[in-house]
Amino acid sequence: QVQLVESGGGLVQPGGSLRLSCVASGISFSRYAMGWYRQAPGKQRELVATITKDYNTNYADSVKGRFTVSRDNAKNTVYLQMTSLKSEDTAVYSCNAERSTISWWGQGTQVTVSS
Repeated sequence: QVQLVESGGGLVQPGGSLRLSCVASGISFSRYAMGWYRQAPGKQRELVATITKDYNTNYADSVKGRFTVSRDNAKNTVYLQMTSLKSEDTAVYSCNAERSTISWWGQGTQVTVSS
């Protein structure tokens, strides 16, 4: 059974930081590209950051320079380090594992940026 479990979300003040984690099980993690997506209320889900199996990264323009995606294949975990958080970063953040036509999603973790 494939599972992607996110953690690390919460309430943070503007300018603060959070680190999200996503632990995968049931897949050959090192063979998958991993991604973080987010969905704010009333908006479509959008890509935040991706990291390939070869450690190449890609970021949405809105988070470049503030967010960092990384992976630890030994722990089957992908991370999203978020700094200089803004109110517009408030959303449910979900991780995704993708390989060819196969795609798996986690349930998501809420991130709220508010004073």
